[in-house]
Amino acid sequence: MSRIRKIALEEHFSGVGFGDYSKAFVSLIDPAVAADLTRRLTDFDEIRLKEMDAAGIDYVILSQTGPGVQAEKDTAAAISRAKENNDFLAEQIARHPTRFGGFAHLPMQDPKAAADELERAVNVLGFKGALVNGHTHGVYYDDPAFDVFWERMQALDVPLYLHPFNMFDTPHMFTKHPELMGATWGWGVETGTHALRLLFGGVFDRFPKLKLILGHMGEGLPFLRWRFDSRFAVYPQGVTLERKPSEYFGSNIVITTSGVCSHPSLMGAIGEMGAEGVMFSVDYPYEETAVAADFIETAPMDEKTRALVCHGNAERLFKL
Repeated sequence: MSRIRKIALEEHFSGVGFGDYSKAFVSLIDPAVAADLTRRLTDFDEIRLKEMDAAGIDYVILSQTGPGVQAEKDTAAAISRAKENNDFLAEQIARHPTRFGGFAHLPMQDPKAAADELERAVNVLGFKGALVNGHTHGVYYDDPAFDVFWERMQALDVPLYLHPFNMFDTPHMFTKHPELMGATWGWGVETGTHALRLLFGGVFDRFPKLKLILGHMGEGLPFLRWRFDSRFAVYPQGVTLERKPSEYFGSNIVITTSGVCSHPSLMGAIGEMGAEGVMFSVDYPYEETAVAADFIETAPMDEKTRALVCHGNAERLFKL
């Protein structure tokens, strides 16, 4: 079967010594499944490349699996270990430079240190941006303290991939329903809310060239663009934006298909975001590469749109 060329952006690994951080990420997964995930996360050669080849994925941008150093309580340790992780990833990329790129792992406990490490990762290591696992100890990045970080990111002209993690605390409505807290529902709620905090907090007005990537078909947000405009007009709560909320989608906020292999959802997202606002991804190794590849290749869209979603939009955004 001939495969269309693909680039994937939400593709994870685990650096040496980072397994302790990710225990929280896989704590609710069956132990046998967790062991297989660990095997795949720590592989950069045989398993990963074989799956990429079979699916027609020419290039992936790799990111440390969550939560990484964002779970670290010691800020100095987070700064040091983020650098260690990025150096490790750079070594793996150097072995397969035509197949792998990197997202920086950042110590978001310290906004300036995160900005400095992002700059090093981009300018010295050649990374394509950064992936951050949601809040850091309950701090969200609409806080003005992070303007130093956003200013640097805009100047570097690279995107930030906002990836899910656990909520800082457990809302009462989740009581006795742990199945709702993780990837099934809670992670999307947490990440989508964080993205809206950035939007309504004016981050994209202060830094209009910023690009934020949301996975999992945009955590459901594209399908509510109309309602965001309608209800914000009635309930602005003292917030002022330079544009309608919907207008930040497709310009500042773009999305990937990671972990949502549904044709109706894909076509709806393209309808809301535009063909240039949606990019293919897998969410390796947490989702199946072959399933994601078959999904995008059989989606009911014209070949020009398919090429944009599969690789063209990523090539433009990451200057590949």
